[in-house]
Amino acid sequence: MWKKVTSVAALSLTLMSAAHAEMVSFPAEILPLQVNDKVIEHSFFKSVDELELQPGSYNLKLKYSDLYEAGYDAHEVIESEPFWVTLTVESGKDYQVVFARAKNLDAAKEYAKSPFVSVKVKGKQAARTLPAVAPVTKYTPTPVTPAAPVAATATAVAPAVAPAVAPVPAVTTAPKAVSAPAPSGVSASAMLEFWWQQASPEERKAFLQKVKN
Repeated sequence: MWKKVTSVAALSLTLMSAAHAEMVSFPAEILPLQVNDKVIEHSFFKSVDELELQPGSYNLKLKYSDLYEAGYDAHEVIESEPFWVTLTVESGKDYQVVFARAKNLDAAKEYAKSPFVSVKVKGKQAARTLPAVAPVTKYTPTPVTPAAPVAATATAVAPAVAPAVAPVPAVTTAPKAVSAPAPSGVSASAMLEFWWQQASPEERKAFLQKVKN
């Protein structure tokens, strides 16, 4: 699995204090684009692969983007249209969004037509598919009751489920640099070419200026 050759930032979407937020992490191929009505900014130099969310229920806008070998010294970017899922975050739990990466280019193209993801609590093996929701064209938040913390006991307790929509959270960004190794079978030049094609003219200009300096 190839990793993004960019800086990685954690986005904090809080309803109360950051001390009570739970972490939701994403694989390199699944890009979080929006949480409720809050758009997440990605760039050539910075991408977001973690979110800090307060306990509650959220609508997430995601996108699948991957790079596959398409022949000798050739690669092809496979992307899906943005799709929406619902995620419920419980107090005291960190989550990891997962998906079964396609083994070849043709399988990746099929997955991109109807992408779906699962989520699991970090440290546990069991995962559940996130329910898909209709695209949100105009977001109208309604009050939400955060999920109540579950006390640790010897008896299993059913998790509390919050309403389907969370209030509009405040957004802060805290970038942190990440140096990711080049994936097996994919050259560094191919990765650079891939991210160069994804960058905007302004980002390309900034990158060239940075290299010159």
